[in-house]
Amino acid sequence: MTLRFAGVDPNTGKDESPMVWVDDEQQELVVRGYRPGAELLAEIEMTEWVPGHSAGTPDHENVTRIPLRMAQIIRKALDDAERDGLL
Repeated sequence: MTLRFAGVDPNTGKDESPMVWVDDEQQELVVRGYRPGAELLAEIEMTEWVPGHSAGTPDHENVTRIPLRMAQIIRKALDDAERDGLL
């Protein structure tokens, strides 16, 4: 796996640090964020977000929260991936 660091939430300290990487090999964004609370997870489990898809989160998937202030970091990661021909 080849992870390329894209950025870290600038408003967090050393013990809290949502981050974004680009995985060149898998052509994916990798995000580290906050665990969602029980209320959000319950809402996700009960909501059919996309017609034709089951409600809830499959065992092989995860839910992660990241601050909106990280939008520029995600844009940078996508721009870098596009520049490198991954998109």
